[in-house]
Amino acid sequence: MIATILPGSTNFHAVGYNDRKVTKGVASLIEILNFGPVGQFGVPTTEEKIEFLQRYTSQNDRIRKAQFHVAISCKGHEMTEEELLDFAHSYMKEMGYMEPGQPLLVYAHRDTANTHLHIISSRIGPDGRKIEHDNERRRSQEIIDRLTKINRNEKVDEDLASGLSYSFGSMAQFKAVMNSLGYEVYNKEEEVYIKFGGRIRKKLDKTEIVSHFKDTKLSRERQRQLRVIICKYRDLSTDKEELKKHLKTKFGIDLVFFGKKDTPFGYMLIDHSKKEVINGNRLLSMERLMDFATPEERMDRLERFIDDCLETDPKLTQHKLHSLLSKKRAYIKRGFIYYNGESRTLKPEVAEQISRNNKIEWVESFRPVTQVECSLLCLIAKMQEPDDDLVELSSSNRKVSDDFLDLLRSINENTGITNIRKVLRENGYVIKTVGNETFAINIRSKIIVNLTELGFDISEIQKIHRQQQLADIRNNQPHRSNRKGKSESGVGTHRYRDVGGGSHTDNREWEVGNNGDYDSFEESKRLKM
Repeated sequence: MIATILPGSTNFHAVGYNDRKVTKGVASLIEILNFGPVGQFGVPTTEEKIEFLQRYTSQNDRIRKAQFHVAISCKGHEMTEEELLDFAHSYMKEMGYMEPGQPLLVYAHRDTANTHLHIISSRIGPDGRKIEHDNERRRSQEIIDRLTKINRNEKVDEDLASGLSYSFGSMAQFKAVMNSLGYEVYNKEEEVYIKFGGRIRKKLDKTEIVSHFKDTKLSRERQRQLRVIICKYRDLSTDKEELKKHLKTKFGIDLVFFGKKDTPFGYMLIDHSKKEVINGNRLLSMERLMDFATPEERMDRLERFIDDCLETDPKLTQHKLHSLLSKKRAYIKRGFIYYNGESRTLKPEVAEQISRNNKIEWVESFRPVTQVECSLLCLIAKMQEPDDDLVELSSSNRKVSDDFLDLLRSINENTGITNIRKVLRENGYVIKTVGNETFAINIRSKIIVNLTELGFDISEIQKIHRQQQLADIRNNQPHRSNRKGKSESGVGTHRYRDVGGGSHTDNREWEVGNNGDYDSFEESKRLKM
């Protein structure tokens, strides 16, 4: 049994708080005593109840915060509301609030896993005197213990033994465990004090607590599981108190906060089923824990975040955006935004811009130095050439690799080579001609080489290639291509356009994105165009 005396008030705001609970359907006014005519004709309004309490209290103008507000709760549903109301009458009588003529409002709340009542009265007695309030919280606990016939010293010993059986690795974690059991713990120098009901109940040597420290580590799977649970029920809660109730009721997990009630700076999780103490910041930052919003609102935020990122960096690629979103535990994949099990389709204009930026990044990875090279790479990427100069040309001339120069020398020196295109293709290069310039392109290594500038005679390649085709025809060799684009004789039979076309066969392995999955960055780094 717990009795919690709540803050006083000059305007009896507790009446409005409880009446709002009634309006929501999670509470009801089960008793109204000594409210005169106000309480005799139907249920009075919130304003009528407050006005009566203020008028009753005005008989003693020396009392500034005259509201008395207490919550009395039992463990689970071990008592009915009627039984708890009888207990509350006994408690209020012991506290001095049941004299004839003392106004009383009793509300039953039904929004938690335990039966509990809220009682509102005035700290002024019917005789106009202030009701005794010295050591109020201490007296309250003594009354509770007496009515429930609890030996508090024995109960403290039992709870302390239970607290020491948990896995904790610091004094702060031990304090969190005891706090979850209803105790206040503080240490001064080498002594540890345990308080309950406003009184120090136990004094221990600090070394006795330190001897129970354990170095425990949560597995990644357990951290992930707890993080998912916290996020799920945070999204179902309107504030931290409601979140605490969800976790305690469904999982036996207590949230213990540190700092001021409305602005805590940290928290810990007490898992009573596993007797574990977990530093909350290892699972979820305070900022994210206190982010009470609907899934729809969070998706709206992520959309605005993506818009802001693209406005700041118009060339932002999906890979870079993915890194930014990962800090918010979100990601994009196959045209969708994903967060905490929810998904939303990317806006078409955003998906189009990201796709274009991916292609621009691919083109720039070749470090093109001329507009002709840029146009050719844009064509390969199946992208309209940007008219806003988003593709940046390289400011310095590229150095042709010695390996490629050696390859060209070997082709020139080897008179036995009859299909130079095939040799280049086997080494990862394809040939593309634009106007009077011919280029060798290696898609995998991101290399583009201007063969015309190097003085390599592409006309010989074309001449030899045509001669080979004529010879095949004269010998009545059919040109049936298999799926890999080769004839039955194993000789390549591709025809390449002179200007920016590409293969007419099914084999376009030299083109970008032949896997068709450019946006699956979690699975690969490939680019689809």
